Order: sequence, then C-alpha cells, then structure tokens
Amino acid sequence: MDTLIHDLQDITIRRISVSEMDNNVYLLTAKASGAQVLIDAADDFPAIRHLLRDAAADTTATPALKLIATTHQHWDHVRALKELVEATGARTAAGTDDAEALPVGVDVLLSHGDVGNFEGFDLTAVHLRGHTPGSIAFVYQDPAGPAHIFAGDSLFPGGVGNTQKDPERFTQLINDVSERLFDAYPDDALVHPGHGKPTTLGAERPHLDEWRARGW
Repeated sequence: MDTLIHDLQDITIRRISVSEMDNNVYLLTAKASGAQVLIDAADDFPAIRHLLRDAAADTTATPALKLIATTHQHWDHVRALKELVEATGARTAAGTDDAEALPVGVDVLLSHGDVGNFEGFDLTAVHLRGHTPGSIAFVYQDPAGPAHIFAGDSLFPGGVGNTQKDPERFTQLINDVSERLFDAYPDDALVHPGHGKPTTLGAERPHLDEWRARGW
C-alpha cells in the first residue's frame, strides 16, 4: 500500500490507518534535511515502523524523527506512543491540558499559537477545546500551496468532534473551530482528521450554522 498522500515542495506527507478505530497516523518528512514529525502514534508499532522506512525514500538526507506530536489524550491515539518513544528516543509534544494523561512524559507542552521549527518546515499548534481540554491541531503552511491542518478528533467531514452531548463543550469546540480554523485559513486548506477521509475547509464551511443549530 502506498502511504504517500502529498508530495509537496519542501516535505512529503505520508499516512497509514491503524487499529479497529481507523486511526490515522501522519508522518511529515523534510526533503532536504530528513527531519520528521509523526502525528499520533495511535497503534500498531510495526506498521508505524514500516511507515518510517517508507519515508526514507522521500529525502536525500538521513531521516531523523525529531518529534512525536499527539493531537489529544484519548487512548486510541496513543497506544503505540510509549513503544515508539522507546525505539526512537524522539521528543514528544502535546497540549498542556492533555499532557498528564499521556502514557509517556511530554517534552514540549503546547499552547495556542506555538510554532515548532524543524529543519525545512514549521508546524503551528492550534488549541481546539471541547473534544478534550487540550486538543491540538497542527498546521503546516505549504509555501507553494494550501495549508494542511491535522485536526485530530476536533474536525471531520460533516461536523466537529464528539463532545458527549455536553452543550458547554460543544459550544466551546464549535467556537474554537470557527474562530481558529475557519476564520484563520482559506477554503483551500486541507483537513486531515484523526479518523477517516480528508476534507477541505471550503467543503465544510457552508454547514457551520447547521452544525451549531443541531448541537453536534
């Protein structure tokens, strides 16, 4: 199975789906430096190891996993995290309000607007409260194309993430998604969710009022 989903000017983006929960694991690799960031070590360490091997073809340098970034604390997004950290020694990052629930120590505590600088690309942390207190979306702004938003479980085709029918949490999430994603990025921005298929902000934008009215 070809894991390469985007071959961009400066980086590649690879994706695999793991576990019975159809969790997406994303890997960004800088073509020039080999620097890598993996988003959500969700499950299936052997499959993730194979993903890393695949990405060696994407750079002329020696690949180096610089960071394992976790979108949020839920168990289905972290089942391979400990094993991957032990195997690679990579640093970890997660939202400040979710970090204590992770199965490993978190090296980089993320707040809204934090920017991670890697050799060849940057990632911006967008704090989206509601699905969990510390959910983080990671945004890569391609200098030659649209933004790529790795949304975790906060935004999907057809709606925002699950807030367990809690009106306060839903309002917080729909507000954050509206203000921090839809108001901040144009319609061509690609959304890579924590489960399932991608979408764009443009495809979802017309439905924001409908989502808010239905309450989920």
